[in-house]
Amino acid sequence: MTENVKDKVFTRYQIFIIAVLAFIQFTVILDFIIIAPLGALLMKTMGVTPAQFGSIVSAYAFSAGISGFLAAGFADKYDRKRFLLFFYAGFILGTFLCGIATNYYFLLGARIVTGIFGGVIASVSLSIVTDLFEMNVRSRVMGFVQMSFAVAQVAGIPLGIYLANVIGWHAPFMMIVGIGIPAGIAMMKMVRPIDTHLSFERSSHHNAFNHLRTTVSHPDYVKAFATTAFLTIGGFLMMPFSSAFLVNNIGITQQHLPLVFMFTGMATIIILPIVGRFSDTVGKFRMFVIGTVVAGVAIIYYTNLSVSPLWEVVLINVILFAGIMSRMIPATTLMTAVPEISDRGAFMSINSSLQQISGGVASIFAGMIIVQIDQGPLQNYNVLGYLCVALMIIGIGMMYMINTLVEEKTKTASSSLSSGGISQ
Repeated sequence: MTENVKDKVFTRYQIFIIAVLAFIQFTVILDFIIIAPLGALLMKTMGVTPAQFGSIVSAYAFSAGISGFLAAGFADKYDRKRFLLFFYAGFILGTFLCGIATNYYFLLGARIVTGIFGGVIASVSLSIVTDLFEMNVRSRVMGFVQMSFAVAQVAGIPLGIYLANVIGWHAPFMMIVGIGIPAGIAMMKMVRPIDTHLSFERSSHHNAFNHLRTTVSHPDYVKAFATTAFLTIGGFLMMPFSSAFLVNNIGITQQHLPLVFMFTGMATIIILPIVGRFSDTVGKFRMFVIGTVVAGVAIIYYTNLSVSPLWEVVLINVILFAGIMSRMIPATTLMTAVPEISDRGAFMSINSSLQQISGGVASIFAGMIIVQIDQGPLQNYNVLGYLCVALMIIGIGMMYMINTLVEEKTKTASSSLSSGGISQ
């Protein structure tokens, strides 16, 4: 049953929900992004080429995208708690398989399994947030949930890299399994059923294929899906080779690599709640534009760096992530306001699928552009930066379209409520 937020104060149960969702997101995000910091180690120890490494990253993305799309027709037919637990259990299994992988092909297959289940989790979590929290505080909630990304930067990645350096690259995956199982048990035991959406279920939803078809063909949803795909491709181009660029081009040692992620994540933990609050007060689209400008300038500077001191690398990474998060939080919040409650799960699932598939496309594209000769510096990384900035600028126009759509929908809903009140 939905608990409304009154006077912008969260209940104790809502705080618990935020914490559980944030921790689950932490494990999923860590599993996804830990591959990038392990890139230099994997390419060295397993003899993986940049193109093969791009395939490892994209394998998760494509399988997650396909899975999310297929799950969309069922996303609004079940209690969201049970739906989330099912896919989280599969995600833990896939991560375990990554932890026992013995070669490139085993790891590739394990990443596919992990993606099949992990790709649906974010969409279900967003549906839960949208069900339980009103729009006027939703960016703030998103800020806290997205803090899981920063915590992964601060604690997860440095610890994962340390374990990989000491024990082996398998260790970070086993760590995720070890902390993920208790999180799943906590949700199973303590979270109440989340099934309010079932009372709004339409007759077309009884058939999963019809529900998927009507959601995919909805004109407003199509605009949102196109925007999501475009923003993801632009935002993901640089990520797969980030650690390899730091090690091979900027001169950060494998031992100092965790410090870059740790200090960047510490700053991001402070920045995220601020971004969430400002998004709710100054306006979500305005915050998105500010974040785009900050991120664009940082990307141009960062991708043209040569060998640099650690403090400079950390500083520019902090600025870069501040800009990225200032785009991500308001954009995600606006997207949650697009679907009707009866379509929310399907919309989020398809939207998440497009994010994953678009990320996979970006990974393959980046792997085709990046060139490395004899374990030397990466070439053309600045080209990725220029492409990323160009796509981000175009993304402002696409996000303006979504913001206008949400504002019109909000006005229509307010008018309907007012008319209802007068008639009574």
